[in-house]
Amino acid sequence: MRGTRPPSMADVAERAGVSHQTVSRVLNGHAYVRPDTRDRVQAAIDALGYRRNQAARALVTARTATIGVLTAGTTHYGPTSTVLAIEAAARAEGYYISVGSLSGAGSARPVFEQLMSQGVDGVVVVAPLDEVAHLMDDVAPAVPVVVVAARPDIPEESPIRYVAVDQVGGAMLATEHLLGLGHERIVHVAGPDGWYDAAQRAEGHRRLLAERGLEPQLVAAGGWSAKRGYDAGMRLAADLRTAGGPTAVFAANDYLAMGLLRAFWERGVRVPEDVSLVGFDDIDGSGFLVPALTTVRQPFAAVGEAAIHALLDHWSEDPSQDAGGLVALIAPELVVRDSTGAPRA
Repeated sequence: MRGTRPPSMADVAERAGVSHQTVSRVLNGHAYVRPDTRDRVQAAIDALGYRRNQAARALVTARTATIGVLTAGTTHYGPTSTVLAIEAAARAEGYYISVGSLSGAGSARPVFEQLMSQGVDGVVVVAPLDEVAHLMDDVAPAVPVVVVAARPDIPEESPIRYVAVDQVGGAMLATEHLLGLGHERIVHVAGPDGWYDAAQRAEGHRRLLAERGLEPQLVAAGGWSAKRGYDAGMRLAADLRTAGGPTAVFAANDYLAMGLLRAFWERGVRVPEDVSLVGFDDIDGSGFLVPALTTVRQPFAAVGEAAIHALLDHWSEDPSQDAGGLVALIAPELVVRDSTGAPRA
């Protein structure tokens, strides 16, 4: 009888009728284990309720199987969804995550150092802010670092790897959709300063309009919230009702678009009859707004997998051959719904 002590690897081996080394191979996902043996070991693990002792594992492997995640201290949809996707991808590879949230860009260094003090095997930074990325340029981490950010100015010699959604491409998808419907007077309600996502979405919008010989119109929302979108919508509503006013609006995220919808409704501006509206992110529920919102969907699961695989690749490569820079640029997808249509006559 084991009494009240937790089951050990030896207990699993005894129950499954295999060696200690075979149990270890199964736990580590070794390819050279017969399927029937793997099934017996897994059945023993389940029956005994065995859980690997991570502290003991760390002593043997010099790894904690923990990945630090440094994230913006916000509940914004993009960063939050990215962290959840990273946790799922890490768990699938047998790793845990330890999250450190920023209370402001100035707190990035102490939070990063706190994660390092926990003995993490690597760090993923999900704080797409200019200040945080530039801070990472000045640190010399002892473990691999991956940053999730659409940063256009990555230093050439940086050992840090970057994973990003193609924010410029996503904005061009949204703008191209509106141009294809016949809109030429398009307003972009831009996200806040200091965020790569906001800057890159504005850049994609401007770039495509410039290629078509059209003048961009940008309205700074000053934030990501529905309230900011509402305020911008109240300012825009009068212009939308004029003969030569804008016929379409591209919002930098879906929350801004939600606020715009409310403001337009209050001012008697119909969507899409008077103005077409496109958002960005495809947040849960955007398809149930009235009208259902046309938007750009970010593939967060793919981002999480790419970030974890960038760390795994880092660990498997020759340390002397560390290569930083952009290692994954993931394409978003346009989701067309009811909030866009041909411009008013």
